[in-house]
Amino acid sequence: MKLLLALFTLVSFASFGQDAKSQAILDELSKKMKTHKSSYVEFSVNIKNSSTGTDENETGKGWVKGEKYYGSFGDNTIISNGTKTWTVIKEEKTVYITDADEDDDEMLNPKKLMTLWESGFKNKYGKETTIGSEKVDMIYLYPKNASSVDYHTIVIYISKTSKELKKVIVKMKDGTRMTYKLTKYTANPTVSDSKFVYNKSKFPGYTEISD
Repeated sequence: MKLLLALFTLVSFASFGQDAKSQAILDELSKKMKTHKSSYVEFSVNIKNSSTGTDENETGKGWVKGEKYYGSFGDNTIISNGTKTWTVIKEEKTVYITDADEDDDEMLNPKKLMTLWESGFKNKYGKETTIGSEKVDMIYLYPKNASSVDYHTIVIYISKTSKELKKVIVKMKDGTRMTYKLTKYTANPTVSDSKFVYNKSKFPGYTEISD
C-alpha cells in the first residue's frame, strides 16, 4: 500500500515560485526538527473518496532517530536501519526488503511524514486558521514533477506557537482525500537502535521478498 503521495495544481507553476512567507515558516519548522536527535509521533488518518464510497480511519505511530525509523500504520509496519528497509504487510504475511534510499511507502514512513516539505515541492502560503483553539498557518505544497506522483496537492498546517506540524491533507488525482492529524509529538525520546532492526522471530511464517 502506497502511503503518502503527491500533487498537481490547477494554477500554473510558472505563475509563482517559492512563496517567501511560507518558505520562512517551513525553514523554521525544519530547523526545529533538526535539533531533535530522535522523535516519536502518533497520528490518525482518514481516507475518503465520495465517488467510491470510501471512508476509512486508521491510526499510526512512529519513531525516528537520525536516518533510522520505525513506523506502524494499521496492521502494517515499516522498519529501517538507514541502510535496509523492511516493509511488513500483515494481510499478505509478506516482508518486502529494499535499500533504504528506494523506500517509497511514505504513508508508513514517519521520517518522510515529518520532513515531506523539504524537497520536491513548490509552496504557497494559504492563510492563518485554527485547529480547535490553536492558531495555525496553512501552506500548500505542489509537486515539481507532477506527472510522476499520484497526488496533485498537499496542504499542511503548522502551529504558530509550538512551530510543530499539526495536520496534513493529501489530495489524490483519483479524488481520494487523505487527512493526517498529528495527535502526539515527543522530542528526543530514549529509543534503542534495536528498534530499527527487523526481527524475524516477531513475524513467524512471513515470506521475505528482496529487490
